[in-house]
Amino acid sequence: MRIMEPAPKNILSAVMEDYLKAIFTLETLKRYVRVRDIAEKMKVRLPTVTSMVNNLAERNLVKHEKYEHVELTDQGKHIASEIHKRHLTVRKFLIEILRVDERTAEKDACQMEHAVSPLTLKQLTRFMEILENCSDRNKECKGVAKNCAQGFEPDINCLEQMKNLRADMLESKGNSRK
Repeated sequence: MRIMEPAPKNILSAVMEDYLKAIFTLETLKRYVRVRDIAEKMKVRLPTVTSMVNNLAERNLVKHEKYEHVELTDQGKHIASEIHKRHLTVRKFLIEILRVDERTAEKDACQMEHAVSPLTLKQLTRFMEILENCSDRNKECKGVAKNCAQGFEPDINCLEQMKNLRADMLESKGNSRK
């Protein structure tokens, strides 16, 4: 029988990340976050939250004294903020680019946010920014977007190029109406 070693303290499970994100979200809505608030948000029982909060406190990601409120540490806020950002980026991509309905996108983003690497997130964000600046179905614009997203032109600031192309398209549309 093979004995599994516990994960190192610096590695967070998807569940731990979910708790950090829940606390982060609750802190933006409430002055104080209680264990009960987390339990309601996560749809789990109080002892489950208490156990996880203690685990997160051991990792210096939250501050919590028995019967007191829960507060993210600076490190906890940083990690939670990154998780939240990953979630929003993936959700936005699913809704705006892939046209997934909001309910499905929310559910899928919750699962995908744990697996997206920083590089993938950066490229996904870059791709969405490029496409946002490509409002027309103009072939030149789409071609530039595709090349920029794939990094074919590293010497060119792709967003600037897209913005200039879009401005040129809008200007030419304005001139054609006169």
